[in-house]
Amino acid sequence: EPGAGSDLASLATRAERDGDHWIVNGQKVWTSGAHKARWAILVARTDPDVPKHRGLTYFLCDMTDPGVEVRPLRQITGEAEFNEVFLTDVRIPDSLRLGEVGEGWRVATATLMNERVAIGSGSDPGRESGMIGVVARTWRQRPELRTPELHARLMRLWVEAEVARQTGRRLRQKLAAGQPGPEGSAAKLTFARLAQQLSGLELELLGAEGLRYGDWTMKRPEVVEFTGKDAGYRYLRAKGNSIEGGTSEILRNIIAERVLGLPPEPRTDKDVPWKDLPR
Repeated sequence: EPGAGSDLASLATRAERDGDHWIVNGQKVWTSGAHKARWAILVARTDPDVPKHRGLTYFLCDMTDPGVEVRPLRQITGEAEFNEVFLTDVRIPDSLRLGEVGEGWRVATATLMNERVAIGSGSDPGRESGMIGVVARTWRQRPELRTPELHARLMRLWVEAEVARQTGRRLRQKLAAGQPGPEGSAAKLTFARLAQQLSGLELELLGAEGLRYGDWTMKRPEVVEFTGKDAGYRYLRAKGNSIEGGTSEILRNIIAERVLGLPPEPRTDKDVPWKDLPR
């Protein structure tokens, strides 16, 4: 949410019970594909009198319902795949609640862990898939662009991309046996870093040619193709990889605390009712 930043649990969108329905008012931001979606995940505050993590409930929201307004957010690429969503007196039947009232944080956490696995290692098309394949093809097709320094960087990133691919295979095998753990955060963090470093290397490899940008007209894409279009698009779009699905800073905190067992950051608001928190 605009006022919550990376602190999902501090969200302010309210859902108030009205018989067999909930009346929802609030605003969401960076909603992927909201202009195309029929259904959306909606986490709302149903109890402001308890600490922030315990007062949330998870709903499914029909995007065609009255009171749901979607506005485009134009990105640096010229596209608007993300959106702002405004909810004004939206009536959601209680039958579209997922999980118990007040259990929204638990359900949302499971959703986010699955999302991070999907972003970081959702499939395995094979060796040199994704951005490493794009850069490797350019390297092979354009020998006149090569330098020893660029070659050394490409080889290091090629090895890291292959390690990430193989690690993703192990993670998907673990996921098949149960819920994903914090390992998905590491996969997503690695994906974002590699995408940004590889797209930057591609621009350096292409030199002045890499500065060309095909089309910057406002578009509402049907799907997002990370490796499609030209090098300039890939470089700009990769900047969002370290934000979507959980910022890299938050993912590092999760890995530090839940994987490495390091002391958590002090949280003075953990036991304070949400309504008493400064905003």
